[in-house]
Amino acid sequence: MSVINYDLDASNSASDVRTPKGGAAKRAFDISVATLLLFCAMPAMFFIVVIMWSSDRGPVLFSHERIGHKGRRFRCLKFRSMVTNSQEALARHLELFPQAKAEWEASQKLRDDPRITRLGAFLRATSLDELPQLINVIRGDMSLVGPRPIVQDEVVRYASDITAYVSTRPGITGLWQVSGRSDVDYDRRVQLDAQYVREWSFLGDIVIMVRTIKVVLLRTGSR
Repeated sequence: MSVINYDLDASNSASDVRTPKGGAAKRAFDISVATLLLFCAMPAMFFIVVIMWSSDRGPVLFSHERIGHKGRRFRCLKFRSMVTNSQEALARHLELFPQAKAEWEASQKLRDDPRITRLGAFLRATSLDELPQLINVIRGDMSLVGPRPIVQDEVVRYASDITAYVSTRPGITGLWQVSGRSDVDYDRRVQLDAQYVREWSFLGDIVIMVRTIKVVLLRTGSR
């Protein structure tokens, strides 16, 4: 498993980074709750698979390389929400629409993304596309709560705050998700991730999980 290069702040000891924030207790909580949620979500996941397979018979799951604890790379799982030729569709769209290109370069997101299927738009709006990440949690790649997993190109945007990011496992939900999600600019997202790590507590995680339910139901900041 490969590891990215990053500079650890001098104020952080090696032990701070070696053990993910929350330690064994947070890990035990993650495994217990994720296993329960995965069992409860099985009927919905089966239904999504059937609909997706009957619509275009493309891959059901999509995995993308993300950066995790200590900078380790892992494959982050999602239900596929895009057309199968997504890279070509994106390149063509950005070439035709300069405003979309500027939006993509600023946030790596598009409000009107031509790659997203009709079912995919629903899955994203309801966050159901992220249900397979419960498997990532059980495997130890992710936590239920933490900074949102980033890709290699985003590391530079975290600057010195990358130290905070790699000191914990990325989460399915987190402080960014309950603070506006896509309505929050990237600099603020980085600040929220660093704040989460600095102020971590079990009570804080539970509050974020409860707030996530409200955000998902109201589709706050979803794209």
